[in-house]
Amino acid sequence: MKNIEIKALTLDELNAKLAAEKENMQKIRFAHAISPIENPMRIKESRKLIARLSTELRAKQLAK
Repeated sequence: MKNIEIKALTLDELNAKLAAEKENMQKIRFAHAISPIENPMRIKESRKLIARLSTELRAKQLAK
């Protein structure tokens, strides 16, 4: 997801996307702990997406 797409989301959409991505990252980490996943860079990408979503959510909350 690109930054332009993230900035276009509303607060509710950001909260939903953030919750879904955190759940997805938890599943990826568990899968990786059990047996190495095919592409371990997915963990890094997921972590960075969570950070982007959190940053944009906080910026929109402060703007209100």
